[in-house]
Amino acid sequence: MATSKITNLSILDDAVRTAGIQDAAVTTAKTSGVPTLFRPNANPILINCNMEIAQRGTSATGIGQGDSGYHTIDRWRYDEGGSPSQEWTQTQETLTSGNAWADGFNYALKMDCTTADSSLASDIYEAITMYVEKQDLTLFKKGTSSAEKMTLAFWVKATKTGTNIVELQDQVNDRAISIAYTISSSNTWEKKVLNISADTTGAFGTGNAVGLKMRWYLDAGSEYQSSALQTSWASANTNKRATGQVNNADSTSNNWHLTGVQFEVGEYTSATIPPFQHESFADNLERCERYYQVVGSGTRADNLMYFYAYNFDGTSTMFGAYNFRKEMRASPSIDQTSGTNYYTFKCNNATDDFDGVNGFRGGIAGGEFYLSGGSSVGSSSAGQAGVVMGKDASSHVALVSEL
Repeated sequence: MATSKITNLSILDDAVRTAGIQDAAVTTAKTSGVPTLFRPNANPILINCNMEIAQRGTSATGIGQGDSGYHTIDRWRYDEGGSPSQEWTQTQETLTSGNAWADGFNYALKMDCTTADSSLASDIYEAITMYVEKQDLTLFKKGTSSAEKMTLAFWVKATKTGTNIVELQDQVNDRAISIAYTISSSNTWEKKVLNISADTTGAFGTGNAVGLKMRWYLDAGSEYQSSALQTSWASANTNKRATGQVNNADSTSNNWHLTGVQFEVGEYTSATIPPFQHESFADNLERCERYYQVVGSGTRADNLMYFYAYNFDGTSTMFGAYNFRKEMRASPSIDQTSGTNYYTFKCNNATDDFDGVNGFRGGIAGGEFYLSGGSSVGSSSAGQAGVVMGKDASSHVALVSEL
């Protein structure tokens, strides 16, 4: 029968049953080469790998020395070492064409070199990094005799062709492994599928601290590539981390882009890698809010910061209770943009302006803010409800519990 004749409609309900399959009809030899997908979790192991969520903003300029941290896209961090003179603009890029877009990705992280350095100092490196909690890595069984192989796949585009390095750093046991990939065509989206060997030494353990750093190098000085690349798990060695890495910062014409990152249990090829696990925007945002939650931003009505002013002292200070939308990884700190009269407190048909949030105390589910800097608010008194909102378009208050 021609294969075109076999369709869902031509197979009767219950025609294929366990009882109808002869003993030993399905064997290992017959299924050789068919990948076994191991995804017991409902969600991907990594977060925001389609680069869709950018709570801090969609663009940041002048990124370079001293700027290690998160700037635009949630969970994706810029890291640097030494004293790099090169600088970048990082953006959440909207895709409208290309292979990654055709594969279902609407956004990418883009690094645009704006200040170049064609002769790197030996101690310099720059990278885009994903930090992963220990407790989210259990599936890999690392440090046991049953340790699993890993596969890392992603879409990447770069102006500069040549060798680039991804490094996995076990932060619990100070072990590492590096994998090289090649940019074959300039400014063209290419999908890379990298295999990572199993490691029977050093378990990630449990808890909410960082267990693994996954680092995509942008550039690296000679200290990071003076010995052969460390392509098997071993004790971390700075000299072997990024051997062969090209300098993506050697020209202001250079860009580097990343999207569609997936991290799988098991070994896959470009032909067998399972489809990317797309999440709804709401689910993706909720997972990001474990690490970063915007309380209020700008002057938009839907970004009001609602507090209950349960201890307004009638002159200049109040305290506001706040319940988190999502339980956070650990007790958070404040990330805010402050300035003269950036915020206002409304109560009893009157307003009081203030410059910023002075502090926060609480746990992983909620707490209270300290707000001060203004004068009295009409005839309000302790225990009365009020609304805190941004008055300046640049106002921004968020809670941070990053790794």
